[in-house]
Amino acid sequence: MFSKENNQKPKIMERNILAKNTKIIGDLSSEGDFRIDGTLEGTLTTNGRVIIGVDGAITGKVFCDNADVEGKFSGELKVNKMLTIKSSASIQGDVVLGKLSVEPGAIFNASCTMKGAVKELNSNERAITEEKTA
Repeated sequence: MFSKENNQKPKIMERNILAKNTKIIGDLSSEGDFRIDGTLEGTLTTNGRVIIGVDGAITGKVFCDNADVEGKFSGELKVNKMLTIKSSASIQGDVVLGKLSVEPGAIFNASCTMKGAVKELNSNERAITEEKTA
């Protein structure tokens, strides 16, 4: 009647922090969130959120669900859901994301692809578009 599956504890997301004045060269992987206030050179993979603090810097690849960037990023950034770029941020490289928010003052020198953003035009919008181009 009762299965062990119902008695499992809920999954708790861990929070990982790379402190200021700390440098890691290599690959990091976790199910939880990451806050980077130091320097990472390598690949960061997580199903959680990546936060690059004002003093933080990542050079390499990042694969995550959500990201908030206040510091520097250079490389390949793949965000499944939302990328928020704060005014103090500097991003260079290739970016693939679901949604994008950019504050004025941010530096965003990247090729950007928004997945799932292409919407099908309905027949009325197509007709209007065709009339304007004719």
